[in-house]
Amino acid sequence: MNDPILEEAAPVKQSARIKVNPPVFFTSAGLILAFALFGALFSERAGMVFGQVQQFIVLDFGWFYIAAVAGFLGFALFLMVSRYGDIKLGPDDCEPEYGYLSWFAMLFSAGMGIGLVFFGVAEPIQHYASPPVGEGGTVDAARQALVLTFFHWGFHAWGIYVVVGLALAYFSFRRGLPLTVRSALYPLIGNRIHGPIGHTVDVFAVLGTMFGVATSLGVGVLQVNAGFAYLFGMPVGTPVQLALIAVITGLATMSVFLGLDKGVKRLSELNIILAVLLLLFVLFAGSTVFLLEALMQNIGTYLASFVQRTFRMYAYEPNPWLGDWTLFYWGWWIAWSPFVGMFIARISRGRTIRQFVAGVLLVPVLFTCLWMTVFGNTAINLDMTGVAPIADTVSNNLPIALFEMLNQLPFSAITSLIATLLVITFFVTSADSGALVIDMITSGGAENPPVWQRIFWAVSAGGIAAVLLVAGGLDALQTAAIASALPFAVIMVFICFGLLRALQMEDLGSAVDLSQPINAPADPELSWKQRLASITQLFHRHEIEHFLNQIARPAIDEVANELQQRGLAPELVQEGDRLELTVPHGERGAFRYTIRSRAFLAPSFVWAETKKAHDEERRHFRAMAHSSEGEHTHDVTGYTSAQLIHDLLNRYAHFRHARRLA
Repeated sequence: MNDPILEEAAPVKQSARIKVNPPVFFTSAGLILAFALFGALFSERAGMVFGQVQQFIVLDFGWFYIAAVAGFLGFALFLMVSRYGDIKLGPDDCEPEYGYLSWFAMLFSAGMGIGLVFFGVAEPIQHYASPPVGEGGTVDAARQALVLTFFHWGFHAWGIYVVVGLALAYFSFRRGLPLTVRSALYPLIGNRIHGPIGHTVDVFAVLGTMFGVATSLGVGVLQVNAGFAYLFGMPVGTPVQLALIAVITGLATMSVFLGLDKGVKRLSELNIILAVLLLLFVLFAGSTVFLLEALMQNIGTYLASFVQRTFRMYAYEPNPWLGDWTLFYWGWWIAWSPFVGMFIARISRGRTIRQFVAGVLLVPVLFTCLWMTVFGNTAINLDMTGVAPIADTVSNNLPIALFEMLNQLPFSAITSLIATLLVITFFVTSADSGALVIDMITSGGAENPPVWQRIFWAVSAGGIAAVLLVAGGLDALQTAAIASALPFAVIMVFICFGLLRALQMEDLGSAVDLSQPINAPADPELSWKQRLASITQLFHRHEIEHFLNQIARPAIDEVANELQQRGLAPELVQEGDRLELTVPHGERGAFRYTIRSRAFLAPSFVWAETKKAHDEERRHFRAMAHSSEGEHTHDVTGYTSAQLIHDLLNRYAHFRHARRLA
């Protein structure tokens, strides 16, 4: 039996015990295992190699990191102000899944992490004590310390996340491609994203995410160790840190087992509560007026020096500070971009590109500026006024910076305990969420893959963090972030070109195979009486509901049953006034055909309507259809069952042709 649908469907089916894209999963797992064995068995040699790799990248590719990150931010700003800003991340008639308040709250949580807690005091106090240029410990050094910190944690970091998150959201929600990084290259290489090139892109995304998460976990364990040493006198050293990694990775594994709603969601809520409480305490327990004044001045100085600082490479005055700080951060953010990008993409369906870019750039950056000012300026103020020599204390021990600062404020034991708990909960959510993202990439975007796969990646992240600590501590963590980001930075350049080309094709009405145009699906033949009735008649809500329930639902049910008999696994969902058929095709993406009731303002010739006119009475309704092929929403009101099936199959044939499935 040579049915092409059956032939295509067979390799997609996998055991319920494993749902992976084999080339990506096994290649990524093999490379990570090889790295872990090398670091564990030859730790001294690994430390030397890490140092040489970092030096090579900083000296020979530092310029590329600087240019690339500046380009990513510029590209994001261009999209925000261009005509493309009005394009929605999804069908034209879709609405955001979350209101502004909920969306901003989730962006706020995305901006939080182990890094903010670790570097909130450590980075400003280090720049104050040892600035890249000039004398440390001065008023000028204090003024520049927060500007440098803002520079590393501000618009550039989130510009990187915008590029990846926007590409993922656009190609998944508007073009129906899998929610994986390879999909962003579709406009450039077409269906080759499903071959070796696409597999390679996803492997680099996995490696970057793994080492980015491992870097965060390593930094977090250093601070947890310092917190327990301060609170309970626990010794500080590698054996203790390895034990802490094992324990907290175990907690992350439990979070994975509990699932997204009971695990990550509740821990994320706890993170935000603890973080805000700690922030407000330091703000009001410290010099409140000074901190608010410093916040305004810090933001102004940061914006004033923005362009100069963006491109400063110390070419005429070679300085290791660039590699130790700026390039480390650029590498870290690029490595984290698939992780954070996928998160912000998943919560942004229905937003316009302009809303997406503006929200992602402004909300987390403003909060980060507030956090860094409150913690960093409090520590610097304590040092400058002679209350406590924090700069000298933490010069060779960055993890204790936060606890030294909290020790100078009331209730230091309680706040230090909260800070330690905050780092632990961030550790767990980072490992859990990172494992989820990696699992999605390695499974080809499969929905609900087995839990053991996420547990495997969560444990792997803890293992890599342990190896890096043994092989070189904080220096090895920095090297891992910088090195793993280099290939993905190159991929991100192509992502920008792919996204721009796709947006340009929006003007031409092409929405799927951007590398070679395909004729749009043909509309079913309608009689002239049907067309006239559709044009002139105004339908009430109950009439469209009747159409969805009595005509559209049975017709699509019939198609779904036939697809199931041919070896596919269609899913038909009806929620309220929306009817959606989904036909998954593994790593090739899923075909979706959606019909929903949409309200329109009824035409009126009344000069002014009274408030007695209800919204329901002033609106008429249509049945609007849209497929994952991304073409504009079309009106199917008044179609017969046969015409509706014809319309659906035209779109499905277009999908299969574009994905080389038939």
